Amino acid sequence: MYTVMKENNSINRILRKICLAACPVAVLLCVLTGCFDYPVDEDGLLITEREQCYVSNFELLGTDFQTVRTKNPVIDTLACTVNVEVFYGTDLTNLWPQFTLVTDAKLEPKITGWTDFSDLNNPRKYTVISGNRKVRKEYTVYLTVQQP
Repeated sequence: MYTVMKENNSINRILRKICLAACPVAVLLCVLTGCFDYPVDEDGLLITEREQCYVSNFELLGTDFQTVRTKNPVIDTLACTVNVEVFYGTDLTNLWPQFTLVTDAKLEPKITGWTDFSDLNNPRKYTVISGNRKVRKEYTVYLTVQQP
């Protein structure tokens, strides 16, 4: 039994030395090759070669984190509009918009909290930026309130 434990300790020491030598090299290679292939933008997101730039879905949550939409939004990727109807009585001053974008795209301004959509005559505007950061499309979010 003692010999088996002694052999296991020797094997463990050898494996530990291999890991200590190989792991930093592997991590360094991953970091270096990843950074040269795809640089990172100011938000820490990868800049890729994707030129696509569109909204694929839109959600609007109330303060209880439940949807306030009466039905699916109508997203027009050519006109760059999102039309959404909310339930009658919805507090339009405290809504949390959630955009689903094409892969690698990002949104400006960033959504960091509750948003006021109460001025229906001046709809909110958001810019979708492509993965390669070269294409920008401004989307307008039009809100309507369900009739009572």
